[in-house]
Amino acid sequence: MPTPAALRNLPSESDADESTGSSQQLVTPVMRGLRLLRFIAEGGSTANLSEVGRRIDVNRVTVMRLLDTLEHEGMVERLPQGGHTVGFAFLKMASRVLAANDLTTFARRILAQLSGSLELSAYLAVPDGGDVLYLLRDMPNTGLVSNIQVGSRVPAHLTTPGRMLLAHLSAEELRARLGDDPLPTVTRQSPATHARLADILAADRERGCAWSFSAFEPGIDSCAAPVCDAAGNVIAAISVAGPQQRFEVDGTLRERTEKEVKAAARDLSALLGYRKP
Repeated sequence: MPTPAALRNLPSESDADESTGSSQQLVTPVMRGLRLLRFIAEGGSTANLSEVGRRIDVNRVTVMRLLDTLEHEGMVERLPQGGHTVGFAFLKMASRVLAANDLTTFARRILAQLSGSLELSAYLAVPDGGDVLYLLRDMPNTGLVSNIQVGSRVPAHLTTPGRMLLAHLSAEELRARLGDDPLPTVTRQSPATHARLADILAADRERGCAWSFSAFEPGIDSCAAPVCDAAGNVIAAISVAGPQQRFEVDGTLRERTEKEVKAAARDLSALLGYRKP
């Protein structure tokens, strides 16, 4: 049974009463109900109430009361085989929120979180023929990092978000978009042939993200991951870029960047309705 990562950030039943400062404004029963709802929404089973209580840090009696309350409000429903699932009322509420938003609306929030967490420039890019078009950018307080701006168009195979948009295409589709050899280059790292590009894209697919080390802009490193729509089509990419020196000085930054960029792309895909098979 999965343990929702988000639950780790919420106070447990034992420490909720010890909160101080602004946390005193929190309503503990509501927090417990949201923990349980999130647990169910992320696939947790309610067949064993004692185990559920252990997972969300409340006692068994509290779990029973929370389930009765959530069921009364239509937020969860009982399953014929036992356990619970999210309720129809919850799904209707969520669908209204989703219908009122689009790719860029969701992406703005995610880019802001990503940029703030890593202190790197964060971008949303979409395909435009053989190019990649940058739709959104969120900048850290450290100032200008990259020359890429909103509205910039760049040959897709030269950028990390562009590579993520190309990685799922067949060889025939790639030639139709990019043309025949030789491909345009900007540095010695740029793939000049389809054969070389195919090797790079295969590695990107395997890793689940694309990295560039001063391959497009000197002194700038970049990482990108793909964004999927509800049908599983790659429709965009999220990327971050920052000074190569920062990655060299901070030995953990590359690992954190890859993890957070992938997570941001997954979150945006989920908001668009994508569910990984």
